[in-house]
Amino acid sequence: MFKQLQDRFNKIFKTIKGHGKISENNISDAIREIRIALLESDVNFKVVSTFIDRVKTKSMGSKVFDSVTPGQQFIKLVLDELINFLDSDNSKINLSNKSLSVVVLAGLQGSGKTTTAAKLAGFLKREFNKKVLLVGLDLQRPAATDQLRILAENNNISYYIESKSKNPLKVYSNALKYAKTEKINTLILDTAGRLHIDDNLINELQEIIKLSNPIEIFYVADGMTGQDAVNSSKSFADSCNITGCIMTKMDADSGGGAALSIKDVTGIPLKFITYGEKNNEIEYFNAERIARRILGLNDIIGFVEETKRSIDESEINNLKEKLNNNNFNFNDFKNQLNQMDNMGSMTQMMKFLPNMKNSSKFSKDESKLISTKAIIDSMTNYERENPEIINGSRRKRIAIGSGTSMQKVNQLLKQFKQMKILMKQMKNKRINKLPF
Repeated sequence: MFKQLQDRFNKIFKTIKGHGKISENNISDAIREIRIALLESDVNFKVVSTFIDRVKTKSMGSKVFDSVTPGQQFIKLVLDELINFLDSDNSKINLSNKSLSVVVLAGLQGSGKTTTAAKLAGFLKREFNKKVLLVGLDLQRPAATDQLRILAENNNISYYIESKSKNPLKVYSNALKYAKTEKINTLILDTAGRLHIDDNLINELQEIIKLSNPIEIFYVADGMTGQDAVNSSKSFADSCNITGCIMTKMDADSGGGAALSIKDVTGIPLKFITYGEKNNEIEYFNAERIARRILGLNDIIGFVEETKRSIDESEINNLKEKLNNNNFNFNDFKNQLNQMDNMGSMTQMMKFLPNMKNSSKFSKDESKLISTKAIIDSMTNYERENPEIINGSRRKRIAIGSGTSMQKVNQLLKQFKQMKILMKQMKNKRINKLPF
């Protein structure tokens, strides 16, 4: 996420931190490099000029404090200005606690509206305990309703579609009746998009908005499209009273210029970002955390929250009980590996910690995890519950089944045995807290 910008800012900050004393020339050089970095990342040129002017004014007039180096102070100044630049007063989603809440998703074709609809529904279920209904109003794109149905079923989300209908207003009216019958309290409307903005698209969207009276109208912007996303967001905002923006595909290594431009150009608050393929890969747009990631600074809070979202607390409690009773086996070990899978790859998690050293080693660690899971999957359930019975012939069968080697199987069994001994010692010492 924001890798292109992160690399440029890391280089800029490394250079300015290397100066024992910050001069006007040092600052001018750094500001010029920041300007180039932002323009190359497809940030709107007017936005770049405004941002650079603010940084320049603040940096020339700031007092150097004894507690930090001048280089650190300049980095902090850029961070603070970027946070102010991205921040909005109304950055949280508006939902009604008393009546039905309707959320409309609008945007161009290919921006990820349907996937975002499912992710947003999952977010509202997890975070607000809402009973959500996904409504398929994209009746223009072939198989759009099928995509919505598959995403909803895969993620246990209620949905309403009429695949043969050509009238989105009628589909919405029928969905509303269904929602009242099923005591649904939140509707997410997945509207049609096109490859470009035209009168038919806007007119249809305006009619849906007039009929549904939504509490939120989100423009879904493809984070990879740069200035195209900015221009189209302005057109939608001018004609449909857009209340917020959701940036999608933010896991790409593209410049992320759209994220920096949309709010300033349109005045629309950025409310969510999405990334990856999993349904839980959506988060509130938090100006400070995003600014830290753009500048290549660590986002510890984001890392912790992502971990908390991904790990099943009941599994942790079950693991504690297993350890206390000395019943930990390979099935439990496999469950822990699956929990790690829910978090995504470690290299993906590094979007929160771009300053983490030796991050290249994670790719090697992940390949070890894959082979470890393959070995465990090649065991029978009885072998996983009773690893002490795994003799030479069983090890050979497991190695062949997992596509690994006898050496790796032996190594895993040895490590598992050592781990159980360590856990027993921890129990004897009455250590209650788990080391992870």
